Amino acid sequence: MTSRLAVVTVTYSPGPHLDAFLSTLAVATKERPEVILADNGSTDGAPEAAAEKYQAVRLLRTGANIGYGGAVNRAVAELDPAVEFIVVANPDIRWSMGAIDVLLAAAGRWPRAGSLGPLIRNVDGSVYPSARQVPTLFSGGAHAVLGSVWPRNPWTLRYRQENERITERAVGWLSGSCLLLRRAAFDSVGGFDSRYFMYMEDVDLGDRLGKEGWLNVYVPGAEVTHAKGHAAGRHPEIMLPAHHESAYRFQADRHPHWWQAPLRAALRGGLKARSRLAVAAALRDQQGSRKEVS
Repeated sequence: MTSRLAVVTVTYSPGPHLDAFLSTLAVATKERPEVILADNGSTDGAPEAAAEKYQAVRLLRTGANIGYGGAVNRAVAELDPAVEFIVVANPDIRWSMGAIDVLLAAAGRWPRAGSLGPLIRNVDGSVYPSARQVPTLFSGGAHAVLGSVWPRNPWTLRYRQENERITERAVGWLSGSCLLLRRAAFDSVGGFDSRYFMYMEDVDLGDRLGKEGWLNVYVPGAEVTHAKGHAAGRHPEIMLPAHHESAYRFQADRHPHWWQAPLRAALRGGLKARSRLAVAAALRDQQGSRKEVS
């Protein structure tokens, strides 16, 4: 019998994170979901080992590194039509007891919830601000420019909603590192926008769900832990420019008119400059860490 639930994760040489993801998944739900590994070209053998070790795991090779959202869409297209809910999560998530069942219960309380997200903890136990407002051009730009040099600026605080009470509520968007998606809602907006190679695809999805009348619901009664960016940390020269390009795409799509061209040009120039600075800083940090180790 097909479960009403399936789990999709995108792999790209995930290392030991993937085994922790799958072993802790067993305590996250009483359902027995199919798990699809949408693999974007791993070379470490971890997805193959997982597919051999875990009976419910299916390895789907995408054929190339087609990005996060594109890989999720490919995997969802493989699912049985009877699947009602899809968990989309990074392979460096570790599940707490009953986390997915708590999300499913919340979906029953919120019939217009298109996406539901848990409370996400960093590995040090701190809470990651995973439930946020959809950024406007001004608030998103102010956060991008000031967030690293003035973390407590009012635009960053409002965007990240760190001062909000930790309570179940509808929000603008939820972190794509761990989501429960209602299949009908996901299909109604055409899934993830595959033009986003990585980053901002979750902001875009949450915004489009909201515009179609669905809700994005934060469910802090469910908890997971996220190792946060194992691939991004290894390759900042690739991932950071991708992040900034996605930020540009998000705002450019929402400001498409000819008379908004100067805004788009200024945004692109500012984000490119910020990206170069961020990459240089990340590479310096990497070199410093290597010297300390040696």
